[in-house]
Amino acid sequence: MERFRFMNMDIWKEAIEVNNELFDLAESFSESKSFRVAEQLRAASLSISNNIAEGSGSYSDKDFAVFLNYSRRSVFETANIIIIANQRGYINKNKTDVLLLKLETLSRKISNFRKTISNQSS
Repeated sequence: MERFRFMNMDIWKEAIEVNNELFDLAESFSESKSFRVAEQLRAASLSISNNIAEGSGSYSDKDFAVFLNYSRRSVFETANIIIIANQRGYINKNKTDVLLLKLETLSRKISNFRKTISNQSS
């Protein structure tokens, strides 16, 4: 048994996996010109799992659904940063495509989980 509710959630575990990959990627942005992009990437990707964790501590599923929405929006922000990083030449197209697919999949899973808990509280 895990200490916190979110630690048992597959969407949180997947968000952490993606986050670790994105943190490694941000570390590879060694140029000072890409420092801000790396910081934004770290913050946006961390926000995905943070909002799942924070929302899981809500007293109601309705409140939790709000945080899942924030988490999904952070997925979109992260995808935007990945696309810009690709256009700036920080990430190659293949890596970009792989990351965007992972983010798209995670977004769908967060949406589906949000729908599930929203339907339970109706």
